[in-house]
Amino acid sequence: MTAWLRRRLGRAVVLSYVAALLLPDPGLWLRRDHTVPIGTVTGLPLSTAPLLLSLVLFSAGLQVPVRELGRLLRKPTTLVAGMVLHLAIPLLVIPVVAFGLHRTPDSDGGSGLITSMILIVAMPVAAGATVWTGKGDGDQPTMVGLVLASTLLSPLTIPLLITTLVPLLDDGYAHTLATTGHTAQGGFALVTVVLPCAFGILFRLALPTAWLSRTLRVIVPVALLGSLVLTYVNASGALGSFLAHPRPLLFGAALVVAALVCLLSFVLGRAAARLLRLDAPASSSLTLACGMNNSSASAVLITTTLPDKPHLLLPVLAYGLLQKTAASRVVRTAARRHPPCPASP
Repeated sequence: MTAWLRRRLGRAVVLSYVAALLLPDPGLWLRRDHTVPIGTVTGLPLSTAPLLLSLVLFSAGLQVPVRELGRLLRKPTTLVAGMVLHLAIPLLVIPVVAFGLHRTPDSDGGSGLITSMILIVAMPVAAGATVWTGKGDGDQPTMVGLVLASTLLSPLTIPLLITTLVPLLDDGYAHTLATTGHTAQGGFALVTVVLPCAFGILFRLALPTAWLSRTLRVIVPVALLGSLVLTYVNASGALGSFLAHPRPLLFGAALVVAALVCLLSFVLGRAAARLLRLDAPASSSLTLACGMNNSSASAVLITTTLPDKPHLLLPVLAYGLLQKTAASRVVRTAARRHPPCPASP
């Protein structure tokens, strides 16, 4: 079931967007906070989006082959390069995009779009990048190490990148992004991103091998379905708002800006891999890690901290789809350049 879902994940994401466009009401209901009654007096507050994101990241941690990461410590070049690029690419790409948007007739100089892009590129490497690495015969331990390192360091790196890039915005959005950065520093990255992934890793280490395989057969497909529901919930917030108040220019600008940031991130990753003269598997993994950020985490952060600005989700949704398209191209290119060796007779 897991393999079947992964082969059709791109089409399933598109269907989630279509469902959000045609039937947004259930997604909007899920997007709101709910209270589960406990007894007759108190209740437990629940928010669907952070809960689903935690499930996805717990599943990602559960699939981390920790014992295979030992060789990264012996040859850490790609891992160190990936983490440096993870911090450097936002500082190179976002000012270029901001420079162009400030010269448009938009009243806020494109600050809304820049805010969305900052919240995307500040997030850790997407756990889904490991799936694309497997499809492209990339360096899986390196990719897992990059996902794990960027996730565990996210309580430090997210606020750092947000604080550094805030001056690119006008006063209104600068205050909004600074508030979001404080939320990320105050617990979002730790509670919603790091802890679920860490619990997944510890759970994997504690389980006997026989139980681990059974657990993975249940948790992984459930988490994949959860990621699709999360995509639907996030898309409902953005597309529902867009249908209520259509803004074609904003929609077009969101696509263009997301495509530009995505393209530059992948190109810089590829250029760095060539400069470092990495072998083909490591080069593919580094390129994917540079271009694939956890857009689901940025969407959840916007949903929880900026519920009054659903239009900021439009560039996030566009980036989430575009990075999967770009990853598919990287994988196909790697397969053409380095076809698998024929099996021995």
